[in-house]
Amino acid sequence: MSILINRNSRVMTQGITGKTGQFHTRMCRDYANGKECFVAGVNPRKPGEDFEGIPVYASVKEAKQQTGANVSVIYVPPPFAAAAIDEAVEAELDLVICITEGIPVRDMLRTRYKMQGKKTRLIGPNCPGIITPDELKIGIMPGYIHKKGRIGVVSRSGTLTYEAVAQLMALGLGQSTCIGIGGDPVNGLKHLDVLQLFNEDDETDAVLMVGEIGGTDEEDCARWVKENMRKPVVGFIAGVTAPPGKRMGHAGAIISGGKGTAQEKLEVMESCGIQVTHNPAEMGKLLKSAL
Repeated sequence: MSILINRNSRVMTQGITGKTGQFHTRMCRDYANGKECFVAGVNPRKPGEDFEGIPVYASVKEAKQQTGANVSVIYVPPPFAAAAIDEAVEAELDLVICITEGIPVRDMLRTRYKMQGKKTRLIGPNCPGIITPDELKIGIMPGYIHKKGRIGVVSRSGTLTYEAVAQLMALGLGQSTCIGIGGDPVNGLKHLDVLQLFNEDDETDAVLMVGEIGGTDEEDCARWVKENMRKPVVGFIAGVTAPPGKRMGHAGAIISGGKGTAQEKLEVMESCGIQVTHNPAEMGKLLKSAL
């Protein structure tokens, strides 16, 4: 099995008629089982049209009813992306992956409030997406760098997700599922949520976890790992310590009151039994040693 997506997922693209939506929908459709999995697009101004054979519907609800889609990927421009998430949540999809970068924080605060008590899980925004290698990819990651295996990868950094995968592949280690959760301050799934899923996945043997400065998500996850995780976890924290109140990298990478530094996160993770490295070039080797 894998976590969140597999060859049985049925996917719609919100924003399929835009340049970005078209390009990445095509790339995902042409990967592994994508032709069977990508079944619909949504654009309220272009219902009845199609994109290279993929029908376009006026709403998420209609696309779900007509095709059985249970997952959505969003390439809608920032001013309208939160509303696109809201529409997918109201349609009770299982999973929404929002690739869009630059969504106003106030919009995401409202969306997160509306999601309380709903069944839909959210990945992102401002993320590369998710891939179950050799089965299905939903997002902007290059599929060819991945291969099926038994290592789970979760990262706040998109580029470091690719770097981690490249290192694993160089060591002959494939991946069960790779998730870029995004670095915005208000987002969906956190490291903790993903580690819980990997912990229950029979086909994941170990997890590579990449965090960033800012916030306390990695520390919260580490404490859970110490008490509950049955599989090896290795970690790296990206980012240079910024002056108090300044921002480095992702919108969520904010150091506040001296909290959320890379060193502090690494110390908490290590104290909770997570093997950590200060060198991003050593992530793959560290994971292999943990096995």
